[in-house]
Amino acid sequence: MTAKAQEVALDQMLVERFKGGDAAAFDQLVSRYWDRIYAMVNHLLRNQQDAEEVTQDAFIRAHRGLGNFRGESAFSTWLYQIATNLARNRYWYWWRRKRDQSVSFDAPLGPAGDTTIAELIPAEQETPEDATVTQEFVNRVTECMEELNEKHREILILRNVQNLSYEEIADILGISVGTVKSRIARARESLREKLGEEFQQ
Repeated sequence: MTAKAQEVALDQMLVERFKGGDAAAFDQLVSRYWDRIYAMVNHLLRNQQDAEEVTQDAFIRAHRGLGNFRGESAFSTWLYQIATNLARNRYWYWWRRKRDQSVSFDAPLGPAGDTTIAELIPAEQETPEDATVTQEFVNRVTECMEELNEKHREILILRNVQNLSYEEIADILGISVGTVKSRIARARESLREKLGEEFQQ
């Protein structure tokens, strides 16, 4: 059994225990997914306080809805879907209220700051020089990510920061795998265009 299959099986067991009246089972689900959900939401919103509130809200909604969860998708996919929808709502609320304020671009690309530019925008041929990326360039990519339209930014975060599979992203966003792949391709192309000459150097 793969690690992913084991994770799905453990989630299913915890969901069934919760449905059977074991409140502690939900606490285990929270501890398993809190950091991952928070990291994703924080990348979408770029605001720690908002990310904490949305993460809390996602788990509150999951707790309320888990009794009706039929298991047609993995628990993690369902939870990501809830969190993504809440983050989208919060993002547009934030945009309307605070669009005149500056946005911080200094957040790392990955939860541990370990997502590389090469992973995000694979070059045709990578040389050792290409692999050595300055912090200034990382900051520039982060800034360009912020300039992408919402769908493109969201899908790159799910794929390259959260390392989700095409199938998981398709389930979360409610689109086909083919649409996921083409949207990722367009998002990367858009990111390359925004980086412009800096990427070509």
